[in-house]
Amino acid sequence: MDAVLRMCQRSGFRSPLVAAAAIVCLLWSSGCGYALSGRGSFLPDYIKVVGIPAFENKTTVFDIDRILTDRVRTEFSSRGKYTVQPDVNSVDAILIGTISSVRLDNTAYTAASQASRVALIVTASFEFRDVRDNKVLWSNASLQFREEYQPTSATGADITAFFGQNANALERLAENFARSVVTSILEAF
Repeated sequence: MDAVLRMCQRSGFRSPLVAAAAIVCLLWSSGCGYALSGRGSFLPDYIKVVGIPAFENKTTVFDIDRILTDRVRTEFSSRGKYTVQPDVNSVDAILIGTISSVRLDNTAYTAASQASRVALIVTASFEFRDVRDNKVLWSNASLQFREEYQPTSATGADITAFFGQNANALERLAENFARSVVTSILEAF
């Protein structure tokens, strides 16, 4: 305590009472709410059961709809407060999703003009609807999720070959995509 008081006096606080008040204020203000990030929910309290039917897939990427739907269901369930079911019967809210595009864009090149980094970009639309009040609580007509990877030499710009050789890339993408969608819904972004 003496060391703290000496430090406060060196900083310009002459009175131990003023120094103690400054320390208390500093400690009190350090808990400014950041600990709650990612845990809140702006949804009405009566929403307990969420229906998440399979997302519609308008792309040529086989099975991406199932993988992303499953991950979003798992992420919603992991928040502990909601029961998730795959249909829209007897639910409090519904999440409808459509995957409109999946593409690869080269973002960096080697000296030999080969792609050394590839951005995987998924574009989807979502609507989260309150069934009781029949109103949209959150929507995004063009949610875009982007993740960069180091490609294998054989994939090039072929998305099917990319996923065929980079199954882990799809899993990471699905996990991060689901977290982004659910956080956007729960935190009303």
